[in-house]
Amino acid sequence: MKKVISNKIYIVLLGLFIATGCEEFLEEDLRDQVSTDNFFNNDAEARLAVNGVYRILRRGSLYKTRGLDNYLQNGADETAPNRNVNANIHNYLIAEGVADGGGTWSGLYEIVRNTSSFLTSIEGNESLSEEGRNQAIGELLFLRALAYFHLTNLWGDVPYFRELLTLEELGSLGRSPKEQIRADMKEDLARAFSLLPGIYIGSDLGRASKWAAASLKAKYHLFDQEWQEALDECLTIINDNNHDLLDNFADVFDQSDPANQYNKEQIFVIDFTNDDSVFGDAVTSRTDDYNPRIRDEPTNRNQRPDGPDGLTRWEMLRDTMATRDEEMNGFGWAIPLPELADQANWQPGDLRYDVTIVKEYLGFQLKFPYFRKMWNLDKTNSPRFNHPENYVVFRLADTYLMAAEAENELNGPANAYQYVNTVRERAFEPDQPWSGMTQQQFREALYDERKFELCAEGYRRMDLIRWGILLDVVRSVEHRAWNNPGDNIQPYHVLLPIPLNETILNPNLLESDPTNNGYRSQ
Repeated sequence: MKKVISNKIYIVLLGLFIATGCEEFLEEDLRDQVSTDNFFNNDAEARLAVNGVYRILRRGSLYKTRGLDNYLQNGADETAPNRNVNANIHNYLIAEGVADGGGTWSGLYEIVRNTSSFLTSIEGNESLSEEGRNQAIGELLFLRALAYFHLTNLWGDVPYFRELLTLEELGSLGRSPKEQIRADMKEDLARAFSLLPGIYIGSDLGRASKWAAASLKAKYHLFDQEWQEALDECLTIINDNNHDLLDNFADVFDQSDPANQYNKEQIFVIDFTNDDSVFGDAVTSRTDDYNPRIRDEPTNRNQRPDGPDGLTRWEMLRDTMATRDEEMNGFGWAIPLPELADQANWQPGDLRYDVTIVKEYLGFQLKFPYFRKMWNLDKTNSPRFNHPENYVVFRLADTYLMAAEAENELNGPANAYQYVNTVRERAFEPDQPWSGMTQQQFREALYDERKFELCAEGYRRMDLIRWGILLDVVRSVEHRAWNNPGDNIQPYHVLLPIPLNETILNPNLLESDPTNNGYRSQ
């Protein structure tokens, strides 16, 4: 472990300061490159260090592809592949050394190590302006808290440090209670809120604002069932003037113009662009999971309808799409499960269904349903392996639904209706507001409301876990023939095992829990 950590630290500390990207706020003039021996001489050097941490978020093991989505989306009741792939994840065949999230663990701890190191160099550094120092500290506190949020959600108690430790210390660090970690992160996020700007424009779009810090803090409180604190954070965001719900639900997900990917409902996104020929990490391949494969589509694809050309149905679909500069060039690894794809399971009149689910395209019935709101078939602006779509981590509709949940848990539904009905107002025409529910009815209705509003956005599995219903839902929802998670899921699957490679290199990780979150017998 010491050799691995040492290599990673040296590579990261060198690499973060020579890396550039094509996209907006990560673009930097590097004519005067930063020396790793002298942190930090000016605002630009500190900013470049922060940019390097943002870059880690775009790793394949985190937000670039199905890294985090493996454990945030798969194995729940929304998405699954359209064939027998990724089976260890979706079918709960996870074990030590098998789909145990080792890459995700490493990426998140790389964020923790770098943010902790950079904070030490920036705190009290008089070579920086007060404004530059404050923003750098605020962003680093947010990014570290985001890493620990995922670590504690996925693994529970984990190794914890706030300053960069020696290699010997890192190599023997045991697990700390997640309650301690999360309490400290909430304090850090409160400080980040006080330091960060409320809005960015131009090339700074995509950086963490004070509202991003408040959103993450609200999530921490919600997951810890600290209802009043969660509500307070949500209302802080709702009452600010920088973010609004868009009038049209479809517009929330419209990223067809790579130069205009942001909107006022988004609070924090992982910024991606395309055509990054230098480093290749600015693009996302996550969209490929949501895009269909032409080899799968449409239904009766090899049928040759009567016509002068004698083309098969799939050739006709291909040619029709070509006239629109589109193609089905994805993987189909993330499609709606049957019950979610069935409109009969949505409330009548819910306009979100047609924005979210697509089962017919350009007059062709599709073999599988897809997430319309997540796909992008534009082969010019969003080609395979080279997609520019941002990953939206926090958006305002989620904040309203969190406020509704917290208020209902505190006082019942009377004052909670206003928050959920604000979200539902654009979802129905005419409006269909909630009323007349008991606290338990509201609670259970919100389970579905969050699914319909936020599906495929990286919320669902953790929601089911924090509500304590993951096992029941997975065992009862309809899966496709090649998936059987309901047969395999066990209570311990609400957490991942500490990755096998980590426990081999550092046996102290098992000292507080020899069962490794229930994955091994004592």
